[in-house]
Amino acid sequence: MKTSFITAFLLPLLALAAPAQEGYSDAPANIQVTARHPGREHVDKLPMQAAGRAFWLGGTPATYCPEIVGAGCPPGNATVILGLNSMSVLVPGGQQLYVEPSGKLGFTQAHSASIPEGSHIGGFAYKRIGKKTGSFYFAGWGATALMACPVPNSMFYQVFANIKNAMVPGGDIKQCVEFIGVAEAYDGRVPAAWQYT
Repeated sequence: MKTSFITAFLLPLLALAAPAQEGYSDAPANIQVTARHPGREHVDKLPMQAAGRAFWLGGTPATYCPEIVGAGCPPGNATVILGLNSMSVLVPGGQQLYVEPSGKLGFTQAHSASIPEGSHIGGFAYKRIGKKTGSFYFAGWGATALMACPVPNSMFYQVFANIKNAMVPGGDIKQCVEFIGVAEAYDGRVPAAWQYT
């Protein structure tokens, strides 16, 4: 039990201490991401939200804060990424971003460093595209962008890395829409949430 707590606490710190990659030094400390793909109204201008240990376009984030924290609870009304590799949270140990072998973007459960086997930790990048904006994307496994994939029998689009063999909802990668993840500095209270769920 003690070892897993230490691992959960140190993993996010080690990710932040990793050597800088191209574009990392330009990234704001805390960012919010909005999808841009003009002409695709189901995708364009929708915020990327964290819920169900995955990322979605539109809707609201799923967050939790224990009652005992009281007024110390962060607002929990925005999905905010810290240092490109973790979530902007107050929960001890933090929450790490990763990409599953399927291509699905995910984040660790609070109090756990557990990720699906074969997942890629890190690999997220930022490239400046304007004075106050940049592009947030996954640069591992040959990916160069993010894509939104429709979930059958729902109105939701789930976020995946645009890897060649992504296993997407419904099974047809041709139904996915590649988008630019426009990243802007988050200027609200940080950490933005106690934890994302």
